[in-house]
Amino acid sequence: MTANPPHVTEFDPDSDAAQPEGSLQALMGRVEAETRELQFPGFSADDALNLGLLLVELGKERNLPIAIDITRGEQVLFHVALPGATPDNEYWVRAKQRTSARYEVPSLLVGLRGRVRGGRIEDNAWFDQSRYAAHGGAFPVYVTGVGAVATVTVSGLPQVADHDLVVEAMRGVLGLPEADDAPQ
Repeated sequence: MTANPPHVTEFDPDSDAAQPEGSLQALMGRVEAETRELQFPGFSADDALNLGLLLVELGKERNLPIAIDITRGEQVLFHVALPGATPDNEYWVRAKQRTSARYEVPSLLVGLRGRVRGGRIEDNAWFDQSRYAAHGGAFPVYVTGVGAVATVTVSGLPQVADHDLVVEAMRGVLGLPEADDAPQ
């Protein structure tokens, strides 16, 4: 994983304020590195359960008001709403999951790529916001040599925090060091 240079503050896709130069590219680089790193040898229903239960454990320990979903194709393998999650989180879970499944990259990366030339992907008429959301929180489950086979989604926090929680849990299930401990 590549760390941001010390002079670059991470891009905040939830902010309308001016962002530090290079921060968008740095965050995109981090997410792209995560997609290369987080590869499963296989992904079964038991793997989905273990990943889902780890997300529940993290959410409960931190008292997070989140909904969690793991979907393979049209089959929901794991789904739960922790205390404080709202019905709106269900909409966001589905919309982010569809985005990640359609583009086979994290939903955060779809949104970030849409900002490269200014604007947002949502500004394009062809992007159906009633079905898709280019906000962080959905991450494909990549199987080495196969590609994306499922998605894991969290909703309820700011979008980078949703994304980071999914990445943390995937690292945990794969037995990889946490981002702060990962080789630079």
